[in-house]
Amino acid sequence: MGFACEDLTTNRSLSIYSGWLEQHCQPNFRTNVTPDPSTCCGPYKPLKGFKNDKPPSLQKAVDVHSHDTIGMIAVDKQGNVATGTSTNGASHKIPGRVGDSPIIGAGSYADSSVGGAAATGDGDTMMRFLPSYQAVENMRMGADPTTACRKAIARIQKHVPVFFGAIICANHTGSYGAACCKAPGFSQFHYTVFKPGLSQPLLEVVDCL
Repeated sequence: MGFACEDLTTNRSLSIYSGWLEQHCQPNFRTNVTPDPSTCCGPYKPLKGFKNDKPPSLQKAVDVHSHDTIGMIAVDKQGNVATGTSTNGASHKIPGRVGDSPIIGAGSYADSSVGGAAATGDGDTMMRFLPSYQAVENMRMGADPTTACRKAIARIQKHVPVFFGAIICANHTGSYGAACCKAPGFSQFHYTVFKPGLSQPLLEVVDCL
């Protein structure tokens, strides 16, 4: 691919990793479970009678400066659509965990006869509802890109009222839109668009649902 082979470890990441090794325990962001995940390793069980519809108390604040998943939708002159999603990637994941980015329909989805979508946010929630696939299907049924994204977000909110997530959509003619779920520290979603006639990318902003 032309990329140089290099060690991307930083002093900070090495310090975090060393601390993790010293704990002899998988760090995690589990809440409302027993035993106490801040002091004990699993296996864990949900606290009796707890309904998991609140954001994790240990989740760091997310805003325009701290979301760094990269989702992309490309439409060529013939209307062919391609999508892709990188991942911010949670550190010290449970061994074997696969995030939403490589799951078709969760991280991104494309159908050149309709359009494409890409998502960012709580990967485990995204994998449950496949919002990118849902957004494309919404466009297939006649929804414009913005409405398609909003419907996909609203569908998740029926089951998980508070979560961190956003979706971008573009149809095969080049129309686009986005939607996001309002969460602590996350009330707007910023994304960029580049299309013929523009000399530089256009910054777009949507208010979260």
